[in-house]
Amino acid sequence: MREELKLFLTAVLFYTRIPCPAWVDHSPEYINKSVRYFPVIGWIVGLVSGLALLLFHWLVGPWFAVFFFIATSVWLTGAFHEDGFADVCDGFGGGWTKEQILKIMKDSRVGTYAVVGLILLIGLKSALWVEIIGQYDDISLLLVAINGHTLSRVMAATMIFTHDYVREDAQSKAKPVAKAYSNTNLILILLFGTIPLVFVSLTTGQWWWYLILMPLYLVKMYLGRRFYKKIGGYTGDCLGAIQQIVEVVFYLIVVLAWKFI
Repeated sequence: MREELKLFLTAVLFYTRIPCPAWVDHSPEYINKSVRYFPVIGWIVGLVSGLALLLFHWLVGPWFAVFFFIATSVWLTGAFHEDGFADVCDGFGGGWTKEQILKIMKDSRVGTYAVVGLILLIGLKSALWVEIIGQYDDISLLLVAINGHTLSRVMAATMIFTHDYVREDAQSKAKPVAKAYSNTNLILILLFGTIPLVFVSLTTGQWWWYLILMPLYLVKMYLGRRFYKKIGGYTGDCLGAIQQIVEVVFYLIVVLAWKFI
């Protein structure tokens, strides 16, 4: 039990800014195994962000609620995944060869592609959430927030099992995660990732929620194919980009499903 607790807290320490006990560190071995709790991080970030959404929706209105929803998730994760998305925008936007793309993504400076990409991403996420707020009750909104953060992390985590890792330098923060091949990890990722989906389906009484998994996985495979074509696999930044893009696609599907189903 203590071993699993340390794995969980390692995931919390690695993927969020939430303080953890001093006996939890960035051990590559534990970061490797802790990938099984990556969807649970989605529970935490989605729950806290969702509660902020409901609070400010009640206090002020929808646009302020959406702002604090996004701001809370960024604060909790330290913009960990947004940073990966921005690096991918710069790398794939400005690089022509594999070496150029990897070099640009490793550069800590932010370019035009990253800035424009983040503006479009956050703008689209905000617009979708303004629509979602008008469609569901408070409990359902909270579950949508949790599922968006959880399922996007599930799709990012499955890249570890379906594609090859590219960068092999010691400075890569995602290198330990990239070596997390384990049937146990995969089973737990899928289990933890689908629990919130069951809850939202039961709460809303709508079966179509389960169908969301297919388009999300197809988006992930499309992105994986693009990454493979350009650089031969994925990097930690690619995982962050997948999480952000799949999260937005999830919200888009929720809006469209409400209108047409």
